[in-house]
Amino acid sequence: MKAVVVEHFGGPEVLQARSVPMPVPGAGEVRVRLMATGVNPVETYIRAGAYGAAPSLPYVPGNDGAGIVDAVGAGVENVQVGERVFVAATGAKRNTGTYATSVVCDAAAVGRLPHDVSFQQGAGIGTPGLAAGDALFVRARVQPGETVLVHGASGGVGMLAVQLAHRIGCVVYGTAGDERGRTLVERLGAVRAFDHHAEGYLDEILEATDGRGVDAVLDMAAHANLMKDVRITHTRGRIVVVGSRGSLDFDPRTLMSNDLDVRGMNVNNLRPDEFNLVMHALEAALAGGMRVVVAQAFPLANAAEAHRAVEARGKDGKIILVAEVGARDGRADA
Repeated sequence: MKAVVVEHFGGPEVLQARSVPMPVPGAGEVRVRLMATGVNPVETYIRAGAYGAAPSLPYVPGNDGAGIVDAVGAGVENVQVGERVFVAATGAKRNTGTYATSVVCDAAAVGRLPHDVSFQQGAGIGTPGLAAGDALFVRARVQPGETVLVHGASGGVGMLAVQLAHRIGCVVYGTAGDERGRTLVERLGAVRAFDHHAEGYLDEILEATDGRGVDAVLDMAAHANLMKDVRITHTRGRIVVVGSRGSLDFDPRTLMSNDLDVRGMNVNNLRPDEFNLVMHALEAALAGGMRVVVAQAFPLANAAEAHRAVEARGKDGKIILVAEVGARDGRADA
């Protein structure tokens, strides 16, 4: 099979297409013939050698994808050969990820992909969907009727978080850096999207909530926003740190007056029951109309260009690698 292999850490140019042996699923595992693969920012950090839990070299990057199950191991009952599925993060085995035409993963790490959802869209579910579900349902424990603010709502995690929160009856607000992104966020279910570059956007959020503030915040850039989040979070609200690209000076006393919680999250820490809960929520949301917006798709052999696009951070939606020709146009029957 074809795969993108990293033989040493470095820039995007270290992503090289190679022929590698076809993996065989063991007990409790499935093999998925991948049509498309999702590209996530964390994969650029790992490739550069700037991530704590670095894989051993050489390795095939990637955690997410979508395709068709073509082999199952002993004891697998939840999925059958021929099913359309998405592959969720933490599912890849044997140091072989999803930047490939096939991948072996735990049977629990695949979810059913409805026929009206394209493989390209399905490839953007795994890591972003687990992160959004973990942040909302496990860490923030949001309830119907609560008000949720999603920072960076036009990105891969943000656009799924907006839809998941909206689907369960939350009042959702979002932020995005440009007008196109804000229009997208509102189309996905947010009551209103704010420009996080605008000087007075915090006042606008407070005004929109009648001065009350929000019950929960999902923050994709806590290094820039955490102190601002404190100002706009209601008494006993929860701030979930989904991402951060730096440190900050922080006075814990700012949390005391409103009994605020700041909670970190990492999908690798999900317990099996939590993982299954989020996977079921994602399957149900997809069946109910939740969609991934694909910003740009690259052929598998052009993984280096895809990483450069992710690092540029100029796209609203997901960057995708296309493993097979039939999936390039995003058709649901690809």
